[in-house]
Amino acid sequence: MIRKGMKLYSILFGVCPKCHQESMYQNKNPYVLSDVIKMNETCSHCKTKYEIEPSFFYGSMYVSYAVGIAFAVAAFIISYNILESSLTIAFVAIIATLIGFFPIIMRLSRNIWINIFMSYDKELAKTSSTKK
Repeated sequence: MIRKGMKLYSILFGVCPKCHQESMYQNKNPYVLSDVIKMNETCSHCKTKYEIEPSFFYGSMYVSYAVGIAFAVAAFIISYNILESSLTIAFVAIIATLIGFFPIIMRLSRNIWINIFMSYDKELAKTSSTKK
């Protein structure tokens, strides 16, 4: 079970990596393409600054490559091995998967990248939730 306090929670739900109280993104829906990477500057609960340094999230491009490969491999295995399609159909399935999941891959990559450098702070989360 995934719950607050776990890195996986912050990665999957795109919440503040320090307190897990608020979404990092201005719009929670990744399929609003004009807002896909628009992030809040800081967490309103714990005041954590998301962009540690200028161009911080450029590093997430490397993570994006790995996440994209994982999605492509999953699409290939499902289409070619499980559904027993031809290689051409498997290739089309990979392309469709990468296009269809592009906004999710972008956000997951950013979430993974920021969680490499920040960790959940139980005390900070407790104090920020009691300030309400």
